[in-house]
Amino acid sequence: MPLFFTIRTFTIQRYSVFFYGLNALAVRFIPPWVLRWLFSVLLLAGLLPGGLHADWDFSQISRKATALYGPLGEGQQRIDAWQRLLATQKQVSEQEQLKVVNLFFNKQMHYVEDIDLWHQVDYWETPIEALWKGAGDCEDYAIAKYFSLRHLGVASDKLRITYVKALRQNRAHMVLTYSSTPDAMPLVLDSLTDEIQPASQRTDLLPVYSFNAEGLWLPGAKGDKKVGDTKRLSRWQDVLKKMRAEGFPAEPAN
Repeated sequence: MPLFFTIRTFTIQRYSVFFYGLNALAVRFIPPWVLRWLFSVLLLAGLLPGGLHADWDFSQISRKATALYGPLGEGQQRIDAWQRLLATQKQVSEQEQLKVVNLFFNKQMHYVEDIDLWHQVDYWETPIEALWKGAGDCEDYAIAKYFSLRHLGVASDKLRITYVKALRQNRAHMVLTYSSTPDAMPLVLDSLTDEIQPASQRTDLLPVYSFNAEGLWLPGAKGDKKVGDTKRLSRWQDVLKKMRAEGFPAEPAN
């Protein structure tokens, strides 16, 4: 039986769950803590403004970014282009979203080592930092693509930021992978190439670990094994903290 609930003046629909039926008078008699709890649940689920699928307030984001980093310069044009991409790609297929997002960041950014760009050995950028600088290293491309696709509606369980060893370059590398179903061969979105290829064709990449909003995985002979949540990834937590300071909502679980 479907669940029904109305909160004041709006109706929310997601999949087979519908919320309607209680009028504003009835809501007045619901204890405030219940309303706060329900609001928090819906917010985390991405059903209310403020969730990752809600429209981001780029005016606020640009203001906060300017306050944090100073004048954005040409970076503002790249951020505006990102906003237009997100606004125009919501209704296309996921395959098309992958192509557009992968190409956008591969073209908008150029590769620069962290030590040269940030004077740190390892620094993980937010998408705003990446577009402000117009540069970053491998994980910064993957992170920006991840949040873009999440905002376009791709579920987090289809996406993983994947740490690999690039065998040809003999160095650590990060890519974003996409799996249409749990058993599907992942597709690889890579800063090294504009072509999106199945992981089976990327024999030059050796997976080490992967993560998304739902957890951390290690590869194994029988498939990836979940070994914990992302709280142990301090740099990922730093990215989320910086994004909240920039005006983005928290990353929901899925």
